[in-house]
Amino acid sequence: MAIVTDAPERRPDGAPVTMRDVAKRAGVSVKTVSNVVNGYPYIRDHTRAKVVEAIDELGYRMNLTARNLRAGRSGIITLAVPELGLPYFAELSEAVIRIARENGLTVLVEQTGADRERELTVLSGLRGHLVDGVIFSPLAMGPDDAEHLNVSFPMVLLGERIFHGPVDHVTIDNVAGARAVVQHLTATGRRRIAVIGTHSGELMGTAALRYQGYLQALRDAGIDETPELVADAGAWHRSTGAEAMVRLLNSGVRFDAVFAMNDTLALGALRVLLRHGIRVPDDVAVVGFDDIEEARYSTPTLTTVDPGREQIARTAVELLVRRMSTDDDADAHREIFAHFTLQPRESTVGGELS
Repeated sequence: MAIVTDAPERRPDGAPVTMRDVAKRAGVSVKTVSNVVNGYPYIRDHTRAKVVEAIDELGYRMNLTARNLRAGRSGIITLAVPELGLPYFAELSEAVIRIARENGLTVLVEQTGADRERELTVLSGLRGHLVDGVIFSPLAMGPDDAEHLNVSFPMVLLGERIFHGPVDHVTIDNVAGARAVVQHLTATGRRRIAVIGTHSGELMGTAALRYQGYLQALRDAGIDETPELVADAGAWHRSTGAEAMVRLLNSGVRFDAVFAMNDTLALGALRVLLRHGIRVPDDVAVVGFDDIEEARYSTPTLTTVDPGREQIARTAVELLVRRMSTDDDADAHREIFAHFTLQPRESTVGGELS
């Protein structure tokens, strides 16, 4: 629900417009007006339309601060993500903001910089007094930090750093997603498949899970693992993707495909290949992960995995709203896997698809 300023409009006599004025204009009770402005779902469309029309005609402005104080709510939730400079998190944030607005909520977006201390600050007790709930996507915290998720406010966890924690969790099957990438590449005849974006020594996280799926698919295809085809990348940016591709080319190792663990890595790698006169996909096929908007407009367009970002955002908001609407936290916490989809494009199939 879109709201409104803190200050009510004035009637001709100088008094503020009230719910009683709206009710009189619409021919309904004050309780009905209250139900409409508070988003109560079980109201006839005709009645709701009359109330909304009366609100518009009178210029009624709800005092959100007072309403939320009475209800013990702020109407604000926090979305904490590692880095808005990464298109995946920027697009995820847009989706969460849009869906939260549908639920009458304002979103405060916080960037943690993948810093553990800043991520722990998100979990501080003070936050529970400022916002109604938190959607949290950590990148520096790990399985040993699960105890920190025992917070006093509603929270939904995103990502792959902590599983089976004491909060609702929305994620994707990264192993299966990566496996689908390699299966697509082998189906197009590729056998020497490089991977960009691994994190050496990482046991749990997005990179580790996608690498696990990569290895599984190689084994399923009867392809031996080749360590020389594995290129680490710290932060998953275009620049690190380009640097990893330069290292692969300079090493002299032969490859006919590249699986980049996210789209920004893939776009950086793609740029280097094209600069070196290597034809994509004729000489080397390239696949990313995340299906960011830029992947649909790159040259060539980028084959990638759509991780179900819209489903992730909607599920996270709906779970949070459910937790916020009840004081009873006894319901079992849910772990939900969004559905992913491989999106074949020009970087693996040439002009066959766009």
